[in-house]
Amino acid sequence: MEMTIALVIGLLLGGGLVAFVLNSRLRDVQARLVTRETELAVLREEKSALAIRCAALETALEKDRALFAERQATLEAARDSFADAFKVISADALAKNNQSFLELARATLEAQQAAALAASKTDLDKRQQTIAEMVVPVKATLEKFELQIGNIEKQRIDAYATLTEQVRQMAEAQGALRAETGNLVKALRAPQTRGRWGELQLKRVVEMAGMLDHCDFFEQESTNTEEGRLRPDLIVKLPGGKNIVVDAKAPLAAYLEALEATDENEKKRKLADHARQVRDHLVKLGRKAYWEQFQPTPDFVVLFLPGEMFYSAALEADPSLIEAGVDARVILATPTTLIALLRAVAYGWTQQALTENAERISALGRELYERIATLAEHWAGVGKNLNEAVSAYNKSVATLESRVLVTARKFRELKVTGEDKEIRDLNPIEAQPRAVQAIELLLNNENNHT
Repeated sequence: MEMTIALVIGLLLGGGLVAFVLNSRLRDVQARLVTRETELAVLREEKSALAIRCAALETALEKDRALFAERQATLEAARDSFADAFKVISADALAKNNQSFLELARATLEAQQAAALAASKTDLDKRQQTIAEMVVPVKATLEKFELQIGNIEKQRIDAYATLTEQVRQMAEAQGALRAETGNLVKALRAPQTRGRWGELQLKRVVEMAGMLDHCDFFEQESTNTEEGRLRPDLIVKLPGGKNIVVDAKAPLAAYLEALEATDENEKKRKLADHARQVRDHLVKLGRKAYWEQFQPTPDFVVLFLPGEMFYSAALEADPSLIEAGVDARVILATPTTLIALLRAVAYGWTQQALTENAERISALGRELYERIATLAEHWAGVGKNLNEAVSAYNKSVATLESRVLVTARKFRELKVTGEDKEIRDLNPIEAQPRAVQAIELLLNNENNHT
């Protein structure tokens, strides 16, 4: 009995350990999936930020060029204005000097020739100093303009070099992405390769959902109907004996052609063809009536699209696909939605396993209780028999002491027996078996007596 209880406890602990390990693995897989999706979002954001920065740098470059042209024009105008001003000042100064010189020469040509010359020289120095004082600020301004223009040109060259490098990196990344996309498109154009890729995606989804034990893959199995051969890719077993049929043969040719299209209108036409092909396949699955060929099944079939981009492109071109699937009793599923569906089914299996284990434990408990009750009845019978045996023993001892041994001892007095033999006294048994106190055993005894 202890071994049975230990076995039950071991089974419960083992089941809990397995559930814990499976949940840990599921969390690890989900964490890796979230990390990959986060990395993809970050790369997309970086690409968008680079494009925005490229546009901003182009705008800043145009502004710098316009500012440079404006400042250059201002500098040329300043130079022309300075030249004109210099000419006017020089002419005015010369005219005044000549007029003063002539007047002084007429008045005192001989007497004050030296003084006139000295005064003229002093006045000329003052004029030259005045002109120099006017030229210095203009020169300083011109030097500042040249320094600023040099800095702006240096910044423009650095920004242009950075922009060129970023554009080159973006071009290389886009080229690599285009090459990888081309390789994927070429590989998926082969029907066998595309089908095998869809099956692998489907198996990965089942593995991530932890449903391998309750899913059957049928890569070669098919069923003949009036509309042709039906070959399911996956049958998901449901609690209660029902099934879900999954078809992974969604048409992807038009979507792959859209990826290679260079014209935007051609790309839109191919995406519309992709949505139409998905709708046609969806309607065909509804007419094929998987639920009648693979009994028992629920009243719907799952059409698995091996990538989120196939689903979003088809839904963008034809938003009524979901309603059409509901009408045809076909559910469109991507890896994300199929994982959620399979996790719900896995939860149902877990609940059924818990229910079955509870039923087994209940049955074992009833059986154990019945066996313990039977054993208790036997022990109660043993106690009763012990009481009867003790009572019979005490009665026989009393009879032996009062009736038999009294007469037998007289033989010793008459020297009939040997000296080495003596009849020993027999004592009655005073101890009694413990009475049964458990209410269950008392009820069982009463039931047995009745």
